[in-house]
Amino acid sequence: MTPGPKHRLVIAEDHTILREGLKALLAARPDLEVVGEATDGREAVHCAEELKPDLMMLDLSMPRSNGLEALKEIKRVSPGTRVLVLTVHKTEDYVFTALQAGADGYVLKDSSSSELMMAVRSVLNGERYLAPAIASTVVSGYLGVKEPGAMRPGFDDLSTREREVLKLIAEGYRTKDIAEYLCISPKTVEKHRANLMDRLKLHTVSALTTYAIDKGLVTK
Repeated sequence: MTPGPKHRLVIAEDHTILREGLKALLAARPDLEVVGEATDGREAVHCAEELKPDLMMLDLSMPRSNGLEALKEIKRVSPGTRVLVLTVHKTEDYVFTALQAGADGYVLKDSSSSELMMAVRSVLNGERYLAPAIASTVVSGYLGVKEPGAMRPGFDDLSTREREVLKLIAEGYRTKDIAEYLCISPKTVEKHRANLMDRLKLHTVSALTTYAIDKGLVTK
């Protein structure tokens, strides 16, 4: 019997050792073929546009255009490409942002090879896949948002000044620099940051940065 066509995959990962390990793992499967590799977000988008793979394995933390930006572009230039996020980030903010950007699956880098292959198979079969280690966190976060009075305010609810502070925080400016740029006191900047974290339910600067990128305030 003639074997069926192979599923075509691209690996977008900037660490060479990990990328080569993933390639060897996938290439060992007779129905899978790695047709491209990318070391940053821009290369990932280019591979998606040129190769139109069935599946893109995508790291979220890469140089130049980061994984979240690349994810949106990949879905735009190659809507048929399914995207499996492979990352070290397991916080609720990263997971939700990736899913909202179009991720079809989310698996952690410390997963076993068998779990990784399960994720690949699930996503190729048109299913969503969430690593067991983060599934409970996602469900808890979803249920929390659904509680009365717990809905996270939208971007449109932020004031102009709050958006300015959010943008500058995401661009990596220090409190003192933000205060000087906006002609306000450092204490006022700290208050704005605390208010943003409280209102958006985002508890770290990295989470605020991810949110700002997702809303188009910052291009990384």
